Amino acid sequence: MFRQAGSVFSFLTIIPAGSSDLQTIAKHMYLFPLIGIAIGLLLGAAGWGLSLFLEPLVVGLLVAAGLVLITGIHHTDGLSDFADGLMVKGSREKKLEVMRDPKVGSAGIVAVIFYVAAAIISLSLMKGFELFYAILIAEVCAKFCMVLSASIGPSAWQGSNSSFIESMKDKKKLAIATAIMICTIAPFQNIAGFEAMAASIVVTLIIVG
Repeated sequence: MFRQAGSVFSFLTIIPAGSSDLQTIAKHMYLFPLIGIAIGLLLGAAGWGLSLFLEPLVVGLLVAAGLVLITGIHHTDGLSDFADGLMVKGSREKKLEVMRDPKVGSAGIVAVIFYVAAAIISLSLMKGFELFYAILIAEVCAKFCMVLSASIGPSAWQGSNSSFIESMKDKKKLAIATAIMICTIAPFQNIAGFEAMAASIVVTLIIVG
């Protein structure tokens, strides 16, 4: 299990912690929230410490930069593809065609810029434990929503994503991912964590639906 978790960690970050083929990683997609915990603890602790002596906007910038550095923004292209497909006029097939185009459109560029700017501004509004908690919960919920979307949604087209979609049709795996998320949020006894969890699930259901 540790080897598989290491492979999933390497898939979601630029840190080499294991090596497996894509099929093996897909089978263990339910561990994504666990990786979210690791990333959240690391960046959350860094943000907490930095917020004690740096200006809020600088902290927000550094934490966002840390997230970019750790994850390599490997999956941000999915956001840009989604934005391009969302904004193009035409049929579903036309939208899928635009999303599969390796070139990034203006909508995708704007979406990524807004995403980064919103992250920096949001992070700069918090400090201390509040910042740590927000980063941890955000990372766990984000990774869980990837699992949830694969579990309930279809594959838009056959590709590297297909193995993840097929693997996550096992509802036991979704239950494990859900348990990891809840067990992360519950000990803090903070209603904001459950609100974030509920909001992320609702948004995922809307997007997938």
